[in-house]
Amino acid sequence: MSEVHEPDPNECTAGQGDGAGNEARRLSDFEMNVFRLVAEKRRLSAGDQLFRRGELGRTMYVIESGCIQLDFGDGLRDKRLGAREFFGELALFIGDHARLASASALSDAEVLVIVHADFDALLDDEPAIMARFMRRSFTYLVASEQRLITHLKRRNEELLLTLDSLRQTRTKLTSAERMVQTDELTSLHNRRGLYAHLEDRARWQKPNLGLGLLLIDLDNFKQINDQYGHVAGDRVLELLAAQIKRSMTSLDLACRLGGDEFALLLQVAEPAELAARARSLVEGVRRLVLPDPLAGVSLSISVGGVWCEPEASWSIWYSQADDVLYRVKAEGGDHCQVAPAGDQGPRLPGN
Repeated sequence: MSEVHEPDPNECTAGQGDGAGNEARRLSDFEMNVFRLVAEKRRLSAGDQLFRRGELGRTMYVIESGCIQLDFGDGLRDKRLGAREFFGELALFIGDHARLASASALSDAEVLVIVHADFDALLDDEPAIMARFMRRSFTYLVASEQRLITHLKRRNEELLLTLDSLRQTRTKLTSAERMVQTDELTSLHNRRGLYAHLEDRARWQKPNLGLGLLLIDLDNFKQINDQYGHVAGDRVLELLAAQIKRSMTSLDLACRLGGDEFALLLQVAEPAELAARARSLVEGVRRLVLPDPLAGVSLSISVGGVWCEPEASWSIWYSQADDVLYRVKAEGGDHCQVAPAGDQGPRLPGN
């Protein structure tokens, strides 16, 4: 019984690696003998590297025995070349050509090394043979270029699909983040959105402006809910939120803290401007005309404001503004007071 041998994974067989393209790279006996006349023979051990991708070269190689692997990188399939196959010819055709792949021996091998001067000599001595060789080489190179273009087109399409998927994912994440940070009823920021905004303060705060905080509370909101119902109460909150939005500039941020309590964070030049903005908001709410069944109901708000010391935190600003708001509510509401942060003395009067 004859002995059966397992195939060697490093052994290069006819047509392996590039299909019919390998036949175009396989030299005839006559061509091999022509190259042997001028070439230097080099022995390689498995793992030896002939050149790296990107290196400049002026040398072509023909394999006498063994297996050489070409690694093109960038997701392109490697090629394995065997006996009588050649590679690196562009270095001779063009000169100082950057290698398109790295070449290394998969097994012990022998290669013929043809340098530029020897190739030129063959062109002079055997022009017909070398013309056929070059024509065949160029045909193979054009076919390889077409396959590369097809591969790159496919990769480009896959990349575009991936980018589109990433854009959709980012849009969904942005939308989800916006929903998480937005009050569902009024479309203003909620507390989570306010805190995220404050964390990004270094990016949005103008260096020539200070911060002012207005806490806003609807007067007699419980009575509206009790008399007209929660649907009407929600409508009132929506109308107040819309009025707050109309009073804002692009530098401001409004937030529904919960229930009928709102906050307005403003970038202003001085406390007097903050007081003027508070008065304008109070007057704007007074002028609101409510739809049925609230026709005839007059809305009013209480506003407590503070000039925010830059070194202090949100909790300090809120506590100080809430103290002012408490006093406004205790005085019957429907007006505003603004005080510099930390000042326990007389407050700038509102209406």
